[in-house]
Amino acid sequence: MKSTLFLRITAFLSLLASVGHILLFLTYAPSHGPQEIAVVSAMKSARFHFGWPVPHSYWELYFGYGLFVAISCFVEAVILWQLATLAKSDPSRIKSIVATFFFGEASYAILMCKYFFVIPIFVHISLVIFLAATLLTPASRAEAGHKNPRLV
Repeated sequence: MKSTLFLRITAFLSLLASVGHILLFLTYAPSHGPQEIAVVSAMKSARFHFGWPVPHSYWELYFGYGLFVAISCFVEAVILWQLATLAKSDPSRIKSIVATFFFGEASYAILMCKYFFVIPIFVHISLVIFLAATLLTPASRAEAGHKNPRLV
């Protein structure tokens, strides 16, 4: 049961990260003074060919990547929620998948600490903690004794 709870919490945190990215990118307006306005204006005005016939600005790449991250966080939330369901019947079968998410999120957390600010750092470190807790939680006797034939 603990693995299921940890994965549900992780899925919820990942969903919050998705919503945060969507809100940030859809409502963003420069508000930190003239330097920020100048940088954003320059990102929007300078257009380049990046291997595609249609030129794009750095702002479009930045904006698009932010939305890409929002979608990725949402997909992660859905998969983690589904893994929580599978953990009810056979938690040992999902450990390698959870480990993959753990190492990915640990990498994200390191990048967040280097390049971002406190809110995403907190979210991604929390994701790492709950994924680690999932990995370290032994299967209960009831879970270990009950094998779902669809998962074997």
